[in-house]
Amino acid sequence: MEQQFSEVYKKFCAIKDQNLDVNSLMLSTSRLLKTEISHYDWVGFYLLDPQNNQLVLGPYAGAATDHTHIPVGKGICGQVAASKKTMVVQDVTGQDNYLACSMDVQSEIVVPILKDDRFIAEIDIDSHAFAPFTTEDEQFLSSIAEKLSELF
Repeated sequence: MEQQFSEVYKKFCAIKDQNLDVNSLMLSTSRLLKTEISHYDWVGFYLLDPQNNQLVLGPYAGAATDHTHIPVGKGICGQVAASKKTMVVQDVTGQDNYLACSMDVQSEIVVPILKDDRFIAEIDIDSHAFAPFTTEDEQFLSSIAEKLSELF
């Protein structure tokens, strides 16, 4: 898997080097991750709206979601916004504060995008597989988040 992450990261960097605007880059990144990593069934970005203390759905790849606005602190995404720390949930049924996007989702990983230690956005990935995420997923996605932070 490490080899696959390395190859996908190179593709991501090539896309980033095209100097796209941040929304185009997030959309291209969502599509790349969903296409290339078999256990990434929904990949999207939530951006902080500091005026309303909520997350707003940005570009994504996957099924449509009703969760276009999420209060900070609510659900896995809202908890990551509040804590500024990656959260891995290998079994979403065990979470009290979980916002279900689809009955197919079994696992979720959310990685914050920070600028000067300030939360600005996050990468949200849902998987239809049970417990697929490893520390390699966390490191890979953290590297992408760090590169994306340069555009904010």
